[in-house]
Amino acid sequence: MDKYITGDVIRTLREKKNMTQEQLAERLFVSSKAVSKWETGKGYPDISLIEPLAGELGISVVELLSGNCITNTNRSSDMYKSRFCVCPVCGNVIASVGEALVMCCGITLPPMEAEEPDEEHRISVEKIEDEYFVSVDHPMTKDHYISFIAAVSDSGIQLSKMYPESNAETRFRTPLVRYIYAYCNRHGLYRVVKK
Repeated sequence: MDKYITGDVIRTLREKKNMTQEQLAERLFVSSKAVSKWETGKGYPDISLIEPLAGELGISVVELLSGNCITNTNRSSDMYKSRFCVCPVCGNVIASVGEALVMCCGITLPPMEAEEPDEEHRISVEKIEDEYFVSVDHPMTKDHYISFIAAVSDSGIQLSKMYPESNAETRFRTPLVRYIYAYCNRHGLYRVVKK
């Protein structure tokens, strides 16, 4: 059952809403036995019930089908809690402010964990007037390159997409920039903290 829809998710969310199986069944016009089968993995909800079921449980259809319950506790939209995802198929870069379920090209994308830059991925930041000039001394071949460089401040994300066979450098406005990220398509995400 977990390949189609996760029974544990249905049960957990139903219980969080203080609903019995009977109450959920009434709202969806099915029997309580049907709900019990879904929750124990002995049956599937009909495809026509997926959207109403997700609505009753308070999650998106994507979350219901993936079995991931995402609750963004970052209600104040603290930009410093920004997360980045990169699609390995098409290269899309998706940024979120806090927890999110992100899908691209049919794949659920986990948020990347930023690491301290090593010698091969050293991020240089130079202040020039009211901007930061950011560069990464890194090969920019078609197979191994810096995909993007981003600056996160308390008011937003500035992101520059990089392309193979160009220079891994960009400029960002300086006001309140706290983090600068660089993403290597082979080795992952790196971050420096501006003071």
